[in-house]
Amino acid sequence: MHASTSLEEPARPTADEVEVELTQHVQLLAGPDARPRPEQLAAVRAVVADRKRTLLVARTGFGKSAVYFSSTRMLRDRGWGPSIVISPLLALMRDQVAAAKTLGLRAETINSANTDDWGEIEDALLADEIDLLLIAPERLANPGFRERVFSMMLARPFALVCDEAHCISDWGHDFRPDYLRLRQVIDELPDWAPILATTATANQRVTDDVAVQLGPDTVVLRTSLDRESLHCSVIELDDDAARLAWIADHLGEIEGSGIIYTLTVDQGETTAAWLRQKGHDVAAYSGSTAPEDRERLEVRLRNNELKALVATSALGMGFDKSDMAFCIHFGLPPTPVAYYQQIGRAGRRIEHAEVIALPRPREDARIWAWFESVSMPSEEVCTRVIRELDTSTPRSIPRLETAVNMGRSRLTTLLSILDVQGAVRRTKGGWLRTTASWTYDAELAERLRALRTMESEQMAAYPSHSGCRLRYLRDLLDDVHADDCGRCDRCLVASGGSVRWSSEVSAGALEARDHLRGVDVGIEPRRQWATGLDEPKGKIAPARQARSGRALGRVGDGGWDPIVAELLDGTRDEIPPELINGIVGILRRWDWEERPGWICPMPSRRHGAVIDAIANEIGRLGNLEVHRVLRRHPDAAWQSEQSNSAFQLANVWGLLDVVPEHLPEPSLRARPVLLIDDTADSRWTITVATHVLSESGSGPVLPFVLQTR
Repeated sequence: MHASTSLEEPARPTADEVEVELTQHVQLLAGPDARPRPEQLAAVRAVVADRKRTLLVARTGFGKSAVYFSSTRMLRDRGWGPSIVISPLLALMRDQVAAAKTLGLRAETINSANTDDWGEIEDALLADEIDLLLIAPERLANPGFRERVFSMMLARPFALVCDEAHCISDWGHDFRPDYLRLRQVIDELPDWAPILATTATANQRVTDDVAVQLGPDTVVLRTSLDRESLHCSVIELDDDAARLAWIADHLGEIEGSGIIYTLTVDQGETTAAWLRQKGHDVAAYSGSTAPEDRERLEVRLRNNELKALVATSALGMGFDKSDMAFCIHFGLPPTPVAYYQQIGRAGRRIEHAEVIALPRPREDARIWAWFESVSMPSEEVCTRVIRELDTSTPRSIPRLETAVNMGRSRLTTLLSILDVQGAVRRTKGGWLRTTASWTYDAELAERLRALRTMESEQMAAYPSHSGCRLRYLRDLLDDVHADDCGRCDRCLVASGGSVRWSSEVSAGALEARDHLRGVDVGIEPRRQWATGLDEPKGKIAPARQARSGRALGRVGDGGWDPIVAELLDGTRDEIPPELINGIVGILRRWDWEERPGWICPMPSRRHGAVIDAIANEIGRLGNLEVHRVLRRHPDAAWQSEQSNSAFQLANVWGLLDVVPEHLPEPSLRARPVLLIDDTADSRWTITVATHVLSESGSGPVLPFVLQTR
């Protein structure tokens, strides 16, 4: 992409013209009595009248999109080309396309969900038939796309908008490497080209960083982060059963509809199923929800056809429902910034909205620690990735995984960062190393690790904070206008009043515990060996595949997880009868074709005693012989430290074998065998164990584990 500097600077409206036209546009968008906010007026004047690079930091629901809608309308009316908007979320794009029509703007999107339309949209762009083009940041990673689209855009003067601009910053809670390419785009624009960046979730550190990247003399406009409609409360309960019962008891008492946030997909689905069972009209929503179903569910919630969506953070930035009446958190996100961003979905244009947190201290901390552990690759890993690439022969990610112990999503993200930094480049068939010099920024990495730790500590302190809830969050976002809200549970008690929500839980907690413990979790067998390895390779022969298995529960599920965690960390010595009863219940419900004839416990360096004890008890109750057939060689690395399929498989391949003298006699051996293990994560240990057992003449292998992820 090459910027054109030969274009003449277009005429600009006067400050008075901006105010008149912005007022007209705001009234079209929000109603005949609406008036522009002072910061909206200041932002539009800076962009279209003063041609300043501008950063607008304002709370959700403030009307940031109205700023670039109105700016685009004014510029188009004066002969400008289309405005281009970098936006990270499909939900936001859909809303923007619809809202832009209010000002007579034709908006189109180019993203992964409409690839069939790209050619037609680019033709319309060339014909100057589009006013507003919204693109996902990932499109900037495609050199051909950048060359085609931006060469068309640069044929005429245009404005650039970066929505959710905190994603540009390394310090942002939702940093995305493809946003880094915006720096390159910005550097190649004429100095007078107007640039607007907007975000609702930027503290001073992020604000300063984004402003530097936009360029010198960037105008920074910050608004108060208060929203007078939000009423914050924290309900501290002992376990997930009590939390589920509390939500079911009180959800109907809140008028209107809203969002119930969970940290994981499985937790969301389990919670939604429980609430539906208790008569509430809710649905689960996550990143794994099909795009067409997401759109349908968003419309239903927006139209108040659902009481709530039980959602992960996939329903976050960009979702706009002006009358959303509540935001409940079943578990808390890892940063105060992320929490503020999510509760900001509520109470935009209504007088009262409930914000209720039900923290899960032990479970939340475990999930936050996992987020933190996968966020910052070490210098050793980064250097290894670069060293494994060639300058002329591309290497695919599956092949790279055999040499670099990183999960695929993390490896893909790291390659994107290194691509922007010039150390590697994407090409047909994979990735290449460049000849450019590259240095690991150890100081930045350490500062980011420290920041993530600090943020999780701040979030952990939120439930027990003795002062105003909202002020605590606003202070952490560097809101200079922060003061006590007078509405949260802490403020109400401080003023002599009483809180609205009690922590009492009905007898439904027992039923909720049964619900959490009654979810039979399936374990599907692997049917193909990990790609990229020389051995084993290809499809797994059907006779060597495990059958569909079962798990007692999931890590952090709030059902069996507390007991299993105590058994595995050694804080509980004996296996309680209720756990054995739960296992027996799953075995009774298991729809196997043929009942197992014997039991094989998995050898384990950490949890062998627990696995053996469970195998013995199930064998006793089911009158099944237990044969400790498998042996694990001790020189393997810990399986939990292997981060991708290639490393996970290589770590157990050849290191599990059969002890011949421990095999049952052939007729029993040929019957189905119940393979018992502690945890199934990658499923490669189960897969290799099945392969070894079947080679030794066993019947079908039926895996059962205490927990899976």
